[in-house]
Amino acid sequence: MDFSFAQKAQVLSEALPYIQKYNNKTVVVKYGGNAMINQDMKNAVISDCLLLKQVGVNVVLVHGGGPEINDMLKKIGKDSYFINGLRHTDEETMNIVQMSLAGKVNKDLTAQFIQNGGKAIGICGMDGGLLEAVRLEDGENDYGYVGDIEKVNIKVINDIINAGYIPVVATVAVGKDGHSYNVNADTAAAKIAGALNAEKIILLTDTRGVLRDKDDENTLIQKIKTQEIHEYIEQGIIQGGMIPKLNCCLTAMSEGVKSALITDGRVAHCILIELFTEAGLGTMIYDEE
Repeated sequence: MDFSFAQKAQVLSEALPYIQKYNNKTVVVKYGGNAMINQDMKNAVISDCLLLKQVGVNVVLVHGGGPEINDMLKKIGKDSYFINGLRHTDEETMNIVQMSLAGKVNKDLTAQFIQNGGKAIGICGMDGGLLEAVRLEDGENDYGYVGDIEKVNIKVINDIINAGYIPVVATVAVGKDGHSYNVNADTAAAKIAGALNAEKIILLTDTRGVLRDKDDENTLIQKIKTQEIHEYIEQGIIQGGMIPKLNCCLTAMSEGVKSALITDGRVAHCILIELFTEAGLGTMIYDEE
């Protein structure tokens, strides 16, 4: 669609109240899924983050990297399996996770920010003790070196933001035992957002958002109150991989985040559409109180 200059000016004018609303506020973006694989979508996410930074929004990008980890494990002939959506992480797998996430994926993303004229610093949860974790245990399963975050050292992130950079965070954490731990990126984003008292957390997914019928993208639920989430889970409306994402939203909001968004990372500039337009794209989670 071609826009006239007048239409472009109208769009900018309508965005102004939202730009003012988020000025000097912190927004945490959890980046994963198709948006990380498709180069056009990757460029759009980076562009969105740079624009937000330019208009005074403090952006923290927290990323996963499942496909890269899978590729590296495949190259060395290592089998991988998941328990309750979490990758079982033995010693060898942990080394691959750390190398892939904190190394290649994180530094490639940081480089792309710089190539597009931005200022970014790539870190992982081990740097400066950003993420302290203990081994995840649920009394039933052995997840290996999968971590449960106990502490977020927000000074590391705040120092980067105050220096004018965008923090790009890989979710490898350190334990008190000195061992590195693999942390689910949604969980890490939620804990980081809560510790920062962020205005909003945005989870990019490969669906439109929360759907009443997971097989029909026309059944998008645009708004969900935190008080409704457990009811939706019990009714089977929210199921599968969407359950941990909603639980992460609940975690973030219970720790001070104002609202959460689960949105379609397959749509170019979805972050700007969510923050700077009335309609938005995905599902907003908010507290009725």
